[in-house]
Amino acid sequence: MNELAAKAGDNSMHAYDVARIREDFPILSEKVYDKPLVYLDNGASAQKPRQVIEAMDDCMQRYYSNVHRGNHRMSQLSTDAYEQARHKIANFLNAPDHHEVVFTKGGTEAINLVAASYGRKYLNEGDEIILTVMEHHANIVPWQLLRAEKGLVIKVVDCDDDGNFNMDQYDELLSSKTKIVACPHISNVLGTVLPVEEIIRKAHAVGAKVLLDGCQAVPHTKIDVQTLGADFYVFSSHKLYGPTGSGVLWAPKDLLNSMPPYQGGGDMIDRVTFEETTFQDTPHRFEAGTPAIVEVIGFGAAVDYVESIGLDNIHAHEMGLLHYCTERLNAIEGLKIIGNADEKASIVSFVMDDAHISDIGTIIDRAGVAVRVGHHCAQPLMDRFKIPGTARASFGLYNTKGEIDALHDSLLLVKEMFS
Repeated sequence: MNELAAKAGDNSMHAYDVARIREDFPILSEKVYDKPLVYLDNGASAQKPRQVIEAMDDCMQRYYSNVHRGNHRMSQLSTDAYEQARHKIANFLNAPDHHEVVFTKGGTEAINLVAASYGRKYLNEGDEIILTVMEHHANIVPWQLLRAEKGLVIKVVDCDDDGNFNMDQYDELLSSKTKIVACPHISNVLGTVLPVEEIIRKAHAVGAKVLLDGCQAVPHTKIDVQTLGADFYVFSSHKLYGPTGSGVLWAPKDLLNSMPPYQGGGDMIDRVTFEETTFQDTPHRFEAGTPAIVEVIGFGAAVDYVESIGLDNIHAHEMGLLHYCTERLNAIEGLKIIGNADEKASIVSFVMDDAHISDIGTIIDRAGVAVRVGHHCAQPLMDRFKIPGTARASFGLYNTKGEIDALHDSLLLVKEMFS
């Protein structure tokens, strides 16, 4: 971890001061049932720093207006702030061109956009799509809808009992019929970091495009889309300490411009007549209607905030939390961690003997500990492990070992109640 921290950029903190970072998050001073809030549900949605809240508030109080459509001062200021966020996110991804950043409502809409636009234009009956058993429902259902419409075939790569991606099976499923490979960069349940570089290289060798669901990856690790080589990369703002209602689809400009619009309306048109409509180039051709202006500005502020700390530093801090939590929870008799992949991010999913996951969540909530319980929008993965769901602790840049101790102690209460 020290080596990772040493590699952090010039804009990163020289020493990771989690106590100082926590001061930026007003909600972390709140109490739950008179207990300090221990927020370990970052995989669902992360909390927001003061810098994001203030950027959004500043827009609404000082210069809010619609974007791209007015020549008055307020519209110009809003447009500038909105487009500055696009530039920030392009730099965050090391994208070659800021026009390759398309704003969406979130990662889910970004995947639907690709399926509905690229999929409808380029996929034909009998073509094959490869998914993994680790998919979030958002990376399953859009492809199933497209399958029903166009007569496609969906194939699924399994994982082993520790949650490692089955590369041998992937090799067997790949063929000249494969047109899309869509998979998570990091599993939202198991924390598995998939071998995405190899997945992409092998898919490209048979002529397939690759979509990566990066929702669980961007808060925890540096993303360089040029090095990565994926054709589509999607993620949401709210897991990256930004607001809900905003997300990103990244793809090369030429590829985006070859795709038909996903929705029709204002701001995505070049010229409209009742006989014919022509469309703008990317990104505007995919941003119909009034966008989430304030949310996108908050998104840009979240990127600024994360980069001010440094993703290498964040990654090192979170890996320390992951190892500590794994060690502490493995010491609880009757608790089983689901997902022990060779490469793993800061997510710990678990079940306990005799205790239903809903009971786990309810009991530890009374101790102020917030985790997610359920199937985590990954029911096929739950079926694969023959469980109805898990309790999931997911860590962010502001979590501490003391909070993991609080999780551990609250789980001992669960064990005592159900033993």
